[in-house]
Amino acid sequence: MHELTSRRGLLFGAAAVSAGALLTGCTSNESDDEPAAADQPAAADKPGKPVTIGFAGPQADHGWLNAINDNAKRRAEKYSDVTLEITEGSNDTAQQIGQIETLINKKVDVLVVLPADGRALTQVGLKAMRAGIPVVNLDRVFNTPQAYRCWIGGDNYGMGLSAGHYIGEKLKDKPDARVVELAGLDNLELTKQRTQGFDDALKNYPNIKKVARQAADFTVESGQAKMAQLLQAQRKFDALWNHDDDQGVGALRAVEQAGRDDFLMVGGAGALSAFQAIERDDGVLKATVLYPPTMAASAIDLARALGQGKGVGGLAEYEIPASITLYSAVVDKTNVGRYMSTGFK
Repeated sequence: MHELTSRRGLLFGAAAVSAGALLTGCTSNESDDEPAAADQPAAADKPGKPVTIGFAGPQADHGWLNAINDNAKRRAEKYSDVTLEITEGSNDTAQQIGQIETLINKKVDVLVVLPADGRALTQVGLKAMRAGIPVVNLDRVFNTPQAYRCWIGGDNYGMGLSAGHYIGEKLKDKPDARVVELAGLDNLELTKQRTQGFDDALKNYPNIKKVARQAADFTVESGQAKMAQLLQAQRKFDALWNHDDDQGVGALRAVEQAGRDDFLMVGGAGALSAFQAIERDDGVLKATVLYPPTMAASAIDLARALGQGKGVGGLAEYEIPASITLYSAVVDKTNVGRYMSTGFK
């Protein structure tokens, strides 16, 4: 499941896919004899200074987290000048700290860290920075910007905002429209952010009322059980926003068992199963809003640029940004083919 990141930074394109293209692009729109903006060096696809990147994340016990690891590995393999030192991953704070300290002791050039707990791992981030190893903090944010050189991650509030606007536009001409929400774990700040974004978007559509909200646990089983409860309690509604595509698998089972097809459903995160259901267009799931695991590929791009002392292609600055917040794009039948390759299992 995905952790809240309260830092809201630079918006890059429609998703992390476009962010990755921007990060790796050098001066593709300029001829060899024309200088880039401000004549700054930028990271490019062609080989440069060798860089060893240490990558430490939590245990891949969720489809999205497994996709994070896969994206980092595949991106690193793209570059002949990158060596990736990747840890096994752990949800145990002490164990993950130990794994990161091992990477520090190996004197890697740059660290990419997705902490199991941002607060708990802040000190080891500080330790790396003080050792002269720049840190790219991925998604779950450390307590202080002093613990990282760059933060890149998703936008939980933006997920809710995008879902709310998509549903709002679909129902804007329907009098007294009713929507329900299948949220994630309520003890997580990210869940509150997603709900807040959804509620704020719906304020733009006075004809729409949210009539129910049920929290699940980001699992298939909880999605099925909680969705069954929603369907039992709400005999009629027009749209559902489900926070997470993994729990959405269970939610769709409950919908099928109840024989309901009288509403549209919007998911969250960007699972392959959701993309495939959207493409088939034979059920209630019509769209999902992204929380793209491709951010890990972009984190490798950023780490490589840091290790080579480069900036970001397409920007005038000599240095990479301090913060990048990815956009929560809506994927529906009109554009699902574009994103299919990014879907996680």
